[in-house]
Parts: sequence; C-alpha cells; structure tokens
Amino acid sequence: MSLAPQVLDVASARPRIRPLRWVAGAVLLVLVAQFAWFLVTNPRFEWAVAGKYLFDPNILRGLGMSLLLTVIAMTLGSVLGVLLAAGRLSDFKPAAWACGVYVAVFRGIPPLVQLIFWFNLGYLLPRISLGVPFGPTFVSWPTNSVISSLTAAIIGLTLHEAAYMAEIVRAGILAVDGGQRDAARAMGFTARQSFVKVVLPQAMRVIVPPTGSQFISLLKGTSLVSVIAMADLLYSVQVIYNRTYEIVPLLIVACAWYLAVVTVLSLGQRRLEQHFGKGQR
Repeated sequence: MSLAPQVLDVASARPRIRPLRWVAGAVLLVLVAQFAWFLVTNPRFEWAVAGKYLFDPNILRGLGMSLLLTVIAMTLGSVLGVLLAAGRLSDFKPAAWACGVYVAVFRGIPPLVQLIFWFNLGYLLPRISLGVPFGPTFVSWPTNSVISSLTAAIIGLTLHEAAYMAEIVRAGILAVDGGQRDAARAMGFTARQSFVKVVLPQAMRVIVPPTGSQFISLLKGTSLVSVIAMADLLYSVQVIYNRTYEIVPLLIVACAWYLAVVTVLSLGQRRLEQHFGKGQR
C-alpha cells in the first residue's frame, strides 16, 4: 500500500450539487411571482388612483415639509449631539453626569410620546416668560401661540435625535486610539489642531455610517408628526383619503415617495462611506 499523498486535479473537479438551494430558490421564485400577481390583479389597489395623486400639489407640499423637518431636526440634533458628546467625555463630572442623564431619558422615551408632550406643553406651562430668575419678567407669551405643530415637531424630533447623535459622536471619538493624540502633541500640535487634523478625520469613518442611517430613520420618523396635525407627507395623504375614502391607493402614494427618497439617500450614504473609508483600504 502506497502512503504517498494523493494529488487532486482541481481542473477536473465538479461543482457540488446542493438540491436544497435549488428547492429554496424555486419556492422563493414562486412566492415572488404569486405576490406580483396579487399586486397586478387585485382591483382594490386602485393603481390608477395612486397614479392620479402621485404628483398632487398637496402631496408634494407634504413631502417638502417632511424633508424640511428632517434637515432641520438633523442639523440641530447633530449640533446638540456634539455638545452632549463633549460633555459626556469631559472630566467635569457634573457635566458628564447631566449629559448622560439626558441621553438616557430621551433615548428611553418613544418619539411619539415626546411629540405629543411638547404639543401639549401649554397645559403644563400656560405662558413662556423671559426675565430674571425669581425676579421681574421682561416679556411673556401664551405658550399655545409659541408651540405650534411645527415648533412642537422640531423640538421633539431635535431633542430625540440629539440623544442618538451624542452616542454616535462619542463612539467615533473613543474609537480613535489615544496614541494618536499623544503623537500629535509630540509633534507640537495644540489640542484644537490635534482634534481637527488627527482625531476628527479618523473618527468620521466611524461616525458617518450610523449618521447616514440616522438621517434615513429620521426621515421615516417624521411621519409621526401627523399625529399632532403637522402637514407632512403622511398627514397630507390622510387629509385626502379622509375626504375620498380611497385609503389604500393614497397609502401606496406615501409608500412610493418614502421609498424613492430613502433609496436616493441610501445611495448618497454609500458614496460618503466609500469616501471616508478610503484610508482603511
């Protein structure tokens, strides 16, 4: 009996047949075909009605409001999130504790509850005043004249988003090795130069991907403001189908616009990730 190792001829090797994969693929294909047939043949989808309202001016205005709320809340939330992250990383314990409590509270309360709370702030605080604490009041306004649907939506979404952005920014900064800061100081960089030129570019590789995901989630989350009668995309759809009773086709219109915008944003997010990930290759 020969103990010499056998030589395998890779060129003559045949691919292994996996029948379970073929069965699973066939089942999936049948399910997809059945679902497509359901979409096409079910008259209750009323595709003609959906097409009629797809570019309706009221729908487009609602879409614009959803995008505006997303941009405003994301911008303000990111700025506040950076400040909260700096506070949590601070050596000043009271600031770190206060910022930690903020993050825990606003991440723990559902955004819908926060929106309803801010919209009803007038019940808790009838007037908003500016003046000296425990002293004279300079100006005062009725709360309900200040906290409209728009301001309640911006406040609620911003404060909720800031809590998540604080953790994203903090995680990005902590991901940079401390030796990078020591090396920057050894080269004569100031603390600001070290952060801007050394820490921040490396932290952005960690910060950008979840920030893009948060932006997309925030866009979808703006649909919650319809509960407080804010004229976003979903609310605009609801106003129409409450009048025409064409609920399903109008919801299809909302889904189509959300999918279209999210797809574009996802492509942009991918490009940003590729840009900031170049140095890691």
